[in-house]
Amino acid sequence: MRAPGLLAELCELIDAHAGPDVTTAVDGLLLGRADGGPEPDHSLTEPLLVLMARGGKRLLLGDRVHEYRAGELLLVTATLPVTGHFVDATPEAPALAMALVLRPSLIASLSLEAPAPPRSRRDTPQPAITTGPVTVEVLDAAVRMLRLLDHPSDAPVLAPLIEREILWRLLTGPQGGMLRQIGQARSTLWHVGRAIAWLRENYAEPVRIEDLAARSGMSPSTFHRHFRAITALSPIQFQKRIRLQEARALLVGRPDDVAGVGHLVGYDSPSQFSREYRRLFGMPPGQDAARLRTAPPDGVRLP
Repeated sequence: MRAPGLLAELCELIDAHAGPDVTTAVDGLLLGRADGGPEPDHSLTEPLLVLMARGGKRLLLGDRVHEYRAGELLLVTATLPVTGHFVDATPEAPALAMALVLRPSLIASLSLEAPAPPRSRRDTPQPAITTGPVTVEVLDAAVRMLRLLDHPSDAPVLAPLIEREILWRLLTGPQGGMLRQIGQARSTLWHVGRAIAWLRENYAEPVRIEDLAARSGMSPSTFHRHFRAITALSPIQFQKRIRLQEARALLVGRPDDVAGVGHLVGYDSPSQFSREYRRLFGMPPGQDAARLRTAPPDGVRLP
């Protein structure tokens, strides 16, 4: 079966099994369905491989735009705050996608067996997000992975083998160098990832670039350059995005406590909080919270 037939079967399987939650009975396998709409969605994505089966999505990260459509993949190698818009998705033909959670230990193990990548004279950090075409080999393995949802007794044995196959195809393909960094101890991504993890857990705390750089084992100038190269954001911009996304989630349950929520996520000034919230989400916090509480769900989403 060639790519068109595989893609059609992938759509059928996702449509049949995508539920109210992105998780499935196969550990690390996620499924999503979305009707699209004019409103962007803001999310904090984890390291993932996403395959788009129908429709498409346009992601904004900093000043970079990444778009992927049916038959293409999205590869994310770090925790990133992204803004997304679905394209070519309607209630009659929603966007359909599957994803695999990327496991550093498994990638590290497979990297030892993969051909050595070309050596670089400089430790140039790679962006933590990319898109590209899905090969027939990856698509075939993805379909076999989804078929296991109809054969749950086979999944515990066969799903890990297919997961390894998919990762192997990626490691030996154009995205291999980028994927390899996830499992590579002491890589630039690993060092910057320590700062990302701290910012995610301590987003409400004041932050100094010097402290983040020390946590990552870099000089402040090197850290700032590498952080921006990987995430497309400065550390301060990254923290601000996490703060505002956390605030939005809190406001759904506390729409009348804008100042209190702003303080919880690290803003001492209510006016600054409202100004930056409106700049990102397009309306003041209280108004946005009231809209979110009454808006109909737009399907299960993946990055």
